[in-house]
Amino acid sequence: MLAEKNGFYISTNKEYLDKGVIHQFLDHDSYWANDIPYEFVERFIEGSFCFGIYAGEPSSTNSRQVGFARVISDGVTFAYLADVFVLSDYRNLGLSKWLMEEIMKYEKLTTVRVFMLGTKDAHTLYNKYGFEVIDNSSNRFMGIFKDNMYRQMKLSEKNNS
Repeated sequence: MLAEKNGFYISTNKEYLDKGVIHQFLDHDSYWANDIPYEFVERFIEGSFCFGIYAGEPSSTNSRQVGFARVISDGVTFAYLADVFVLSDYRNLGLSKWLMEEIMKYEKLTTVRVFMLGTKDAHTLYNKYGFEVIDNSSNRFMGIFKDNMYRQMKLSEKNNS
């Protein structure tokens, strides 16, 4: 998939992804994946539907990746939206809304029955696309949450050295 709007592009072609940009943001600028190993970024790209946002045609040498999101899904019944970001210099341009529009209409995800995500601060954005807080979900949904897992792994490695 390739979509264009005002000189920006969204593509699902993994060959265009700048893993360095993705790793840099997640490792240093996100609140949810600090200290994530680069190899984990490579692995999750391989196992996800990925959406890159680019300033300029992504196949061009002048193109720059400015945002990202991924969806972990079987492509039929379940999906989990993760690692959504737009670099700070490109915020307030409507790119995150456009990204969500493209994800929600992406052909390979249109049959998904359960679509989930986790956020501390972007509820307003996701509400616009039908996401609701799961509160006392009739005890249907359960989870395991390992906050700061990558930081703990890094500390453990240092202590064992």
